[in-house]
Amino acid sequence: MPRKSFVPGAALVAAAALAVGLTGCTGGSGPDGSDADAKGGGAASSNPAAEPGRYQTLPEACGLPSRNAIRSMLPGDGQPLSSAEADKVYGGTADITYDTDRRVGCRWTRETTAGTRHIGLDIQRVVSYDGAVSDDDKAQGIYDKKELAAQIPSGAGSPSPAASSPSASKDKGKDKGTGAVPNGASSPKGKAPSGSPSPSSDPSSGPSAEPSGSTAPRVLDGLADAAFLNDKLVTADSGVHRDVTVVFRTSNVIVTLTYDQWSTDKTMLPDSQELQDKARSLAGDLADNLGE
Repeated sequence: MPRKSFVPGAALVAAAALAVGLTGCTGGSGPDGSDADAKGGGAASSNPAAEPGRYQTLPEACGLPSRNAIRSMLPGDGQPLSSAEADKVYGGTADITYDTDRRVGCRWTRETTAGTRHIGLDIQRVVSYDGAVSDDDKAQGIYDKKELAAQIPSGAGSPSPAASSPSASKDKGKDKGTGAVPNGASSPKGKAPSGSPSPSSDPSSGPSAEPSGSTAPRVLDGLADAAFLNDKLVTADSGVHRDVTVVFRTSNVIVTLTYDQWSTDKTMLPDSQELQDKARSLAGDLADNLGE
């Protein structure tokens, strides 16, 4: 009778099955008798996913500021507006975005004989797709880059990372009108400027053309979780304009508010204090409205 052929593969399969059986009997416990799978599950449960941000949606940008706030920032020259004109000027024009749960914006403009003023509002909701990084931390990183790009002096006001600390939260709201004043100096008192540009013989000459003291670019205390204000005077062939920007973070939302005034007369400088006061006041209102 012919001898049966030997099949190596069958022997290997049998050996593997035996090894699995032995492992099932002895591999469930570690050297100390604890269950290996249980230890692995415990390690995973000790590292929960980072907290999501407070905001899951965004409001309609043009409707977030009050009509009265926009009206005060876009003064006229004594000429009344019709109802249709007022709706167009104060109602704003929404930015075109493709995901209104992630980013919205609005623009307002008014032209007068004293110059043209613009208001811009950009609201961004930050989402972290890294389980180890919270939405708030991701938003803070984006905010920090904006502050660094604006070259805001770190010594003016409180450093932005400290704005969300417990000690900083106690001071929240104290800077409702004009923002933080460097070195503890008092802000100017008295009536706010009327809104007309300030006269100057040469807008490009010397430090007088740039904000100084309490109106210098600075970190803002008491506004949301972190905030800063920037102020730039720009001279062009067509005239001169001052651009005031307030950026703040509240949880996982970053708000950028721009407010500028243009003048075709280069001897008439837009007033820094007035523009800053109005921008800072609106930023406070926006932060309060977002929190509702």
